[in-house]
Amino acid sequence: MNERMPARRLKLVLILTILGASALAMLAWTQVWVHAEVALPDAGSQVLEIDGAIAAPALTALALSGFALSAALTIAGRLIRVVLGALEVLLGFSVFLAAYLAVEDPSQASAAAVTAATGIAGHESIQLSVLGTVVTPWPFVAMGAAVIMAATGVAVIVTSARWPGPTRKYQAVRFEPVADPDGSLPASAVTSDASTEPPPAVTSDASTEPAPADSVGDWDDLSRGEDPTAR
Repeated sequence: MNERMPARRLKLVLILTILGASALAMLAWTQVWVHAEVALPDAGSQVLEIDGAIAAPALTALALSGFALSAALTIAGRLIRVVLGALEVLLGFSVFLAAYLAVEDPSQASAAAVTAATGIAGHESIQLSVLGTVVTPWPFVAMGAAVIMAATGVAVIVTSARWPGPTRKYQAVRFEPVADPDGSLPASAVTSDASTEPPPAVTSDASTEPAPADSVGDWDDLSRGEDPTAR
């Protein structure tokens, strides 16, 4: 890596590289890896197309792990970045091994499809029933993606000290009273001894309050033809 590359850009480039390599491995997994010609029990032969899901079934989980690892790198601290970089190297090695085994023994990589088409099981029986195989470029694409993943993991380990640390999304906020234009504080912000004392109790003369109304007397007044509200 270029030592003059800014730390933030370096972090972005490495994370995007991991994402791209994982996506490339996932793309290769969905394609045809092997064309296998197998002998049928009732004579004749059939050409089977073996995709990455059959030839290397673990590849999808490894690629998805690469996606998750790249997301974790965006918020990881320095020590965790080193650990994640080592895991990325291990993921790259695992992807390479899965693709290499399919290329090394395409007949065995086609075993599940051969058994489904012919009903033949067992390593030796499948080897005898497969008349010929043709390997496509896609497993080699997966191997190339694996090399990129492993190399990026090494780069993460080597450069992790230069990466910017995770930022705080939330920061403590302290509210302070706003001064008036003349520089003085508002009255609500000024604390005095008087403000801490309770307000004086309001007393009232009970003699000035009107007497409670007597409902029985009001009915008596009405029965006599008098207006009780006139009192």
